Amino acid sequence: MAAYMKDVAPFLGIPAPERRRALRTAWRTMPKPSSDDLGAASLDLVALPEREFHYGAYDLIDEFIDCADEYFLDAYVTELLLATPWWDTVDGLVNAAVSPLCRRNDADWLIDEWSQSGDRWLVRAAIGHQRGWKAQTNVGRVLDLCDQHWADREFFVAKAIGWALRDLAWIDATAVQYFLDAHPETNRVAVREAQRGLTARRCASENDH
Repeated sequence: MAAYMKDVAPFLGIPAPERRRALRTAWRTMPKPSSDDLGAASLDLVALPEREFHYGAYDLIDEFIDCADEYFLDAYVTELLLATPWWDTVDGLVNAAVSPLCRRNDADWLIDEWSQSGDRWLVRAAIGHQRGWKAQTNVGRVLDLCDQHWADREFFVAKAIGWALRDLAWIDATAVQYFLDAHPETNRVAVREAQRGLTARRCASENDH
């Protein structure tokens, strides 16, 4: 496990299904936390060395996301994203906290702050902040974030752009194709992912007919 994650942190060696089962057992008798309790507990978890505790932080947030208030992203998630960051925890936090809380509250100012931070992990979180929104996705907003970082060849940023474009292909394939046509300077990692999304969307449309 540690080798796969480039030794960013040590591991206890607990597989994900076992970790989730243990957490569900613990949560059965746990009262609902306040927003600050949830944030403080998550920070305590990421302060521990082993990676499973870091996963437990975003699992905890995911379970009690309804308890997080409008200040949670700014008060806690920025710090959580930067705690021993690698793609696994950053993406886990985007799914568990960033996406649902941005959907619920106006956090454009914070997404802009992350986007302009120069930190690859905050940039990655900003680009992915609407992951899973489907028809509610603000296509123009996501494309603007992709445009801001198109020249960035850092792998994890380019991959985030590609994944965002791949997801948008299912919502507005025309907008994604126009975006690619308007960006002749190739970002190979991003373009590859975007083309996969466009191809899958086209094949699905053909099958529908």
